[in-house]
Amino acid sequence: MSLSDTPRANRLHIGIFGRRNSGKSSLINALTGQEIALVSDVPGTTTDPVYKSMEIHGIGPVVFIDTAGFDDEGELGLLRVEKTKAAAEKTDIALVVISDSEISKELAWIKLLQAKKTPVIVIINKADIIENTEFLASTIKTASGLTPLIVSAKDKIGIREIREELIRRLPEDYEAVSITGTLVKEGDVVLLVMPQDIQAPKGRLILPQVQTLRELLDKKCLVFSVTTDKLDLALAALSAPPALIITDSQVFRTVYDKKPPESKLTSFSVLFANYKGDLPYFVESAAAIEALTPDSKVLIAEACTHAPLSEDIGREKLPALLRKKIGERLDVDVVCGADFPEDLSSYDLVIHCGACMFNRKHVLARVDSARAQAVPMSNYGVALAYLSGILNQIDL
Repeated sequence: MSLSDTPRANRLHIGIFGRRNSGKSSLINALTGQEIALVSDVPGTTTDPVYKSMEIHGIGPVVFIDTAGFDDEGELGLLRVEKTKAAAEKTDIALVVISDSEISKELAWIKLLQAKKTPVIVIINKADIIENTEFLASTIKTASGLTPLIVSAKDKIGIREIREELIRRLPEDYEAVSITGTLVKEGDVVLLVMPQDIQAPKGRLILPQVQTLRELLDKKCLVFSVTTDKLDLALAALSAPPALIITDSQVFRTVYDKKPPESKLTSFSVLFANYKGDLPYFVESAAAIEALTPDSKVLIAEACTHAPLSEDIGREKLPALLRKKIGERLDVDVVCGADFPEDLSSYDLVIHCGACMFNRKHVLARVDSARAQAVPMSNYGVALAYLSGILNQIDL
């Protein structure tokens, strides 16, 4: 990825679902105008979901998710279907592709996607060879309440209508949530406290810092960056206190003790808790830390899959702080990437990372799962602020 690229997590995720050989890959190629997906007459050519970043005029940067057929069979096929279900968790808009008159599985998937509050566009593909498409469309509308688009990916018929429908079906909050929200306005001085430790190797900034910095520049703020050890010098060099200080959560307490009373304070992780997840729920759930006992069990979930680091916040620092407060016997599990358990009932608390590598839909799917199982779920920055005793003093 180049510096000019939009990170995948910030792109609209468009999932393509359907039976094997229904023309899903052909449809992606027709929509993008490029041969980006493998097309074959052999059912089951697409196995694991394939993610392809593209641009669509009128929408902007998107990610197409080309999934395996949900009618796959056998032991390996069932595993592929499970991965297709996992892809549905991060889908912002779903295209359900139908290519014959047998629609029972398609209707079941439409219902599943609608239960996840995912906008669904139904597409009758292969209109060049399917007979009586109007009757099929009427049947689908009666069963699902959705009016299908009739297209032929092979002949490029109906592709413009799909693009137009994608624009119409954009989620209501698409691009409505910003990283810094209402914490800043044009002309505000913002101080970023960014310790350059093992999490950010020499010559690099971590993604939340980069994205926050870019948004602040877009908002026409005056941005200053400093490492923790130079915080005193930075504050002394400014003619007036900064309107906002954004810090790494790991040094929350240090920065809080030194910040001017006039300056608002938050962290990159707290900002991303709101940008990617459900901040009020994370704050509410942080109180569950107080109810933990040495016999409790905590799940720490990381979005990225980097190798363990000696100073890792999820694997090292958070467990150490929790055990210092609760007791050394506290059981802490750490999962990363897609390895988020479906059954959370054995846990007393889930603490999720800032999720800069996930899209918002993916994080909210995990929040919904925790809520449904009555398991509190918080966030790295929120939990660290709570453990530092300053959660009620920071700006959310």
